[in-house]
Amino acid sequence: MQESYKYKAYSLNNFRDIPQMERLPEEIKFDIEVVGQILPFKANNFVVDHLIDWDRVPADPLFLLTFPQRGMLLPHHYEEMAALLKGGAGRAELKAAANRIRLQLNPHPAGQISHNIPSLDGDNLDGMQHKYRETVLFFPSQGQTCHAYCSFCFRWPQFVGLSDLKFASREVDRLIHYLQANPQVTDVLFTGGDPLIMSARNLAQYIEPLLEADLPNLRHIRIGTKALSYWPYRFLSDDDTDDLLALFRKVEANGKHLALMAHFNHPRELAPEPVRQAIAQIRQTGAVIRTQSPLLQHINDDPALWARMWNEQVDLGCVPYYMFLARDTGAQHYFNVPLVRAWDIFREAYRQVGGLCRTVRGPSMSANPGKVQVLGVSEIMGEKVLQLRFIQGRNPDWVQRPFFAKYDDKATWLDQLVPAFGEEKWFWQDEYQSIRAQKLAT
Repeated sequence: MQESYKYKAYSLNNFRDIPQMERLPEEIKFDIEVVGQILPFKANNFVVDHLIDWDRVPADPLFLLTFPQRGMLLPHHYEEMAALLKGGAGRAELKAAANRIRLQLNPHPAGQISHNIPSLDGDNLDGMQHKYRETVLFFPSQGQTCHAYCSFCFRWPQFVGLSDLKFASREVDRLIHYLQANPQVTDVLFTGGDPLIMSARNLAQYIEPLLEADLPNLRHIRIGTKALSYWPYRFLSDDDTDDLLALFRKVEANGKHLALMAHFNHPRELAPEPVRQAIAQIRQTGAVIRTQSPLLQHINDDPALWARMWNEQVDLGCVPYYMFLARDTGAQHYFNVPLVRAWDIFREAYRQVGGLCRTVRGPSMSANPGKVQVLGVSEIMGEKVLQLRFIQGRNPDWVQRPFFAKYDDKATWLDQLVPAFGEEKWFWQDEYQSIRAQKLAT
């Protein structure tokens, strides 16, 4: 058994108690308080003591990954909240202002509420999403928080107390019925938040019924998690670690593939010995660890860093899976990288690594119509264009079909692009509008 390490969380209420905070000027601490009124903030003692290089703060990428920064709010939003704090506004006034600002930050991008919620027997399944044919997302209610929060997280509305912006469900029976009614679904992704914040007992209450049900179509169970980086002791020395690892083994013993979709945003997250030990423990259960991260300005917008991260992940037995682009929500203006530069970074990193690392796909936008990959810049018939394709689409027939956008080195998202060659619309646009209208009508 590994040596025990007691979890301690930090939030706006107690972050000033962190000993390393004494090094920082009051201005930075005030910025944390201002931005943390609007965007969620939570860190823990492992992040603080093992991941952040305090000699590099405030520029340290792991500090930026977890602690709110002034630039993460638009200037007028920052000034509004700062004025309220300086003026001694009460809790109710602060909350009202924060909620008003949050609703201006596109809290649910890519149609998460309007287009992705499935239905069964005429009832919406509010704790689920079904965007792509083969994969259903399930949000277990006890897993809608994390060991620490990423400052870029596109699911930030899950953590700020607005109940109508939150996905959650306890109803695994309805999930099973939905899978039985939709035999095209092969994958269930447990997501959040972080499902591995839950106890092994609670997680088992969701997973074991799937294993016991008659679901021949269910082949793969995925768990989206940041726990490997933010709290590796979940797999080493927590009170129910043995039960958790036994549950992983049970999935494999029942003939289902278990994949941990692990989020690593910087190679330094792979360095602590507890992280490496945790990866080894998980691999011994038969589960596969697939790694993914968005490309983030200020944190990892460097091809050498990505090449190093992919190589180290493969060395540890993980499978590089995705390089995403920062979603169009929350603090995207702070983190986003233009599509052309993103492709340059991906291409340069990709060509520095061997074939075992080239399982990774990207750069990819999880946009309304689907996951769109930037394939590169070309010149066709004298026109400079961006070449794109769907990795996933609301209609599977769109997948792998190339399409072209006018070259734009400032665009950061699909909706900022226009079709090339004088075309008035994308090849998928009419069908997507029809799918969207049909979903809204129901």
